Amino acid sequence: MSESNSVVTRGSIESSSAARFAPRRVDGPHDAPPAPPLLAARRLSKSYRKGRHSIPVLRGVDVDVRPGEFLAIVGQSGSGKSTLLHLLGTLDAPDAGQILFDGNRIDSLPAVSRDLLRNRHFGMVFQFYHLLPEFTTLENVLAPLMIGHGALAYLWNRRPFRERAAELLDLVGLTHRRTHRPKELSGGEMQRTAIARALIAEPRLLLADEPTGNLDRTNGQEILGILRTLNRRRGLTIVMVTHDLSIAEQADRAVRLVEGKMEAA
Repeated sequence: MSESNSVVTRGSIESSSAARFAPRRVDGPHDAPPAPPLLAARRLSKSYRKGRHSIPVLRGVDVDVRPGEFLAIVGQSGSGKSTLLHLLGTLDAPDAGQILFDGNRIDSLPAVSRDLLRNRHFGMVFQFYHLLPEFTTLENVLAPLMIGHGALAYLWNRRPFRERAAELLDLVGLTHRRTHRPKELSGGEMQRTAIARALIAEPRLLLADEPTGNLDRTNGQEILGILRTLNRRRGLTIVMVTHDLSIAEQADRAVRLVEGKMEAA
């Protein structure tokens, strides 16, 4: 497949959906070589305009994310961590370079295909939660399914969808908060809701942008504990950006962004 014509189709994505939440496999010394990366960035560059000036943020970044890995990307404020995560999640487009998912190029996909990819295969957790204030906790968790399936299909499957959302709220310790709205939740509870929402479509990849950044240390460690549990018990691949090296050290592997370039942490 040529780079210019590489396209992730719905069929190519769905054909690999059986691998979601597959148990992690630990390779022994005589096993076959490790699987190819689930997600990869190749020579990514990104700049932003400020008046007449171009401000470079990423300068030829390369990174591989292996299936079942918990990768932390650490860097100071302004280092380009969030920019990189947004590029990996196809929320923004690089100026140069490529992003590959399951070996298929995704940064050049049409907008509709990128939306489908994010809705069905990427879960995203942000520092500022982005919950809908008029929705209950349960309804916020269900929102991606409402969007992804449309009104009629959602109503037809409403019961199993609600059961799945309730199970996720139980997983993150919010069974007693199903009917509460965001204004009635603490910061830690809002972030737990955001994690449950990111998991409702059973994604293959979770992208977390400073998930503990707005929380005190206790709540931050609880959120990190949830992420580690998802990674270790369910084999969920996670990419997390953080400015806190002590948080990054709890991942399987950490890399550092310095002046727009990637280094070993």
